[in-house]
Amino acid sequence: MPPKPRFCAQCGAALTTRVVDDRDRDVCPDCGTVFYRNPLPIASAVVLNDRREVLLVKRGNEPQKGMWCLPIGFAELGETIAEAALRELSEEAGIEGRILRHLDVDSYQSSYYGDLLIVTFEVEPIGGEPRAGDDAEEAGWFALDDLPRLAFSSNVKAVEACREHHREEWAIQDSFARLQGSATSEMLSDPLVSWIRDQASEIAGNWLIDVRSNPTTRSYHEAAPEPLRARATSALQHFGRWLRGEEAPEEVRTYYRNLGKMRRREGVPLHELLSSLTLFRKHIYDLARNQGIWQRTIDVYKMMELERRLVLFFDRAVYHAARGYAKDPNAPE
Repeated sequence: MPPKPRFCAQCGAALTTRVVDDRDRDVCPDCGTVFYRNPLPIASAVVLNDRREVLLVKRGNEPQKGMWCLPIGFAELGETIAEAALRELSEEAGIEGRILRHLDVDSYQSSYYGDLLIVTFEVEPIGGEPRAGDDAEEAGWFALDDLPRLAFSSNVKAVEACREHHREEWAIQDSFARLQGSATSEMLSDPLVSWIRDQASEIAGNWLIDVRSNPTTRSYHEAAPEPLRARATSALQHFGRWLRGEEAPEEVRTYYRNLGKMRRREGVPLHELLSSLTLFRKHIYDLARNQGIWQRTIDVYKMMELERRLVLFFDRAVYHAARGYAKDPNAPE
């Protein structure tokens, strides 16, 4: 703990202790100067790269010499706390940056420096390469899920605050990458897919009303409703497994080619069969969309992702139904 002052910096008299503003303060008995002891301001920076790694430096001095921490240091007179964070980042790690946002503020009682007030910002790197400087021994990038033990609890809090800030953004990015790669599992919209399957009876009922009254599906108007409802319900119960890849593409192919053959034998025009599938997709999406209020960005993305998955799935379904409808479904594709 830093030693308390013993003499007045104004007149040199020995200080005494008095209660001022309900606290014990150091006061000069001669000139009346009150010496307020305030926390020392500390600035630190969380810097991420595009691989979601965080920049750390290994401390070259006490306290916590030899441990890893965020670029961190005392604010100087004449600079803002944000400017201090950028300066320390440059001096300790060789990185020039731009403040993105305030992440955390923390109070810390240090046996070395006394009371500290630690303010942490997320900083975007705009230049330089990691290199140890100032009082750092090393500087480098570390994966967020494989960090060394950090020197200061405030750093742990700040890194977690940064992770939480990006959680939904990263979840969307990851799910989109899986979607682009035609992945069939661990999608953000998977809960919606499961919910759709659970609502098979309601969706099938809504579709049945529509397909038996819509002018684009006249052949279905006089069809027996219960067989239509049963087939629609069965398709929806398989729907989630198809989207997740739990059933082979050949099963989707066989199901919809057989559907095409069946509708051709029943005399349903091809355009009406395709319209019935379009209506089926519409009622799946509409019920999912209406099952909640979408306020967060991630909820909006889930619906967009679901719509994309429905389009991809029904593109295949329509193709195979049309192939099954053809008189020679085994012709070269």
